[in-house]
Amino acid sequence: MNDTTIIITATELKTHLGKYIEYVIDDHEVVITKNGKKAIRITPYITEIERYFLVKENALDYQYGGKKVSYEEFMEIYEKSELRMEYINGEIVLLASPSTYHQDISGNLHIHLRSYLKGKNCKVFYAPFDVHFYKKDLKTPDVMQPDLLIACDLENNVNENGRYMGTPTLCIEILSKSTRSKDMVDKLNTYMLSGVREFWIVDPFKHSIMVYSFKDFEIDEYTTCKLGDTVTSYFFEGLEIPINEIF
Repeated sequence: MNDTTIIITATELKTHLGKYIEYVIDDHEVVITKNGKKAIRITPYITEIERYFLVKENALDYQYGGKKVSYEEFMEIYEKSELRMEYINGEIVLLASPSTYHQDISGNLHIHLRSYLKGKNCKVFYAPFDVHFYKKDLKTPDVMQPDLLIACDLENNVNENGRYMGTPTLCIEILSKSTRSKDMVDKLNTYMLSGVREFWIVDPFKHSIMVYSFKDFEIDEYTTCKLGDTVTSYFFEGLEIPINEIF
């Protein structure tokens, strides 16, 4: 059950039917109980084609999502698959398609970052863009696709297949309901332990950005910026973006 589910009694549904219909229309779900037991679930309507793709996605998730494999096995699966996937702590994580709001935020950030980096040696890239993160004291990397990243070590870290094999200086993740805990815990840990210098966590729901600075594989500084504030980079001097121009 997700955090947008509410549980009500059958009596409450009869009394406030219109209210709960609107709640479901807003992409939530309602569980109705009778005699203290869960009896009915009301969910948003989806078309037959949406249902088809949902079933297909769930089938793929059953096949790959959460599966523990070796790094070599992951790379073999990844090279043969058209799915977007990451490899975190030895486990395959399937990536869902981003929402329009997510893409809007990503685009706004990309414009600002690209403008700031004009004439500099660093470049900004956006997902899907694979990065192999080698955490301190571990031989097996995590393979992830940050929503945006700034790479300053391209010169000697692009292999013969054109793949980037370096360590980004800055990584940015835009939260979604399905990736919130992964981005805020697992990815923060991976970025910190692999030598990334700075990590931004963009929260579209709270219209805020958390900025982490890493030093010696530990959190050095962090701050949270909200609407009306200006997000300021710890590492890149002069990189400042008004929050209102991101959301």
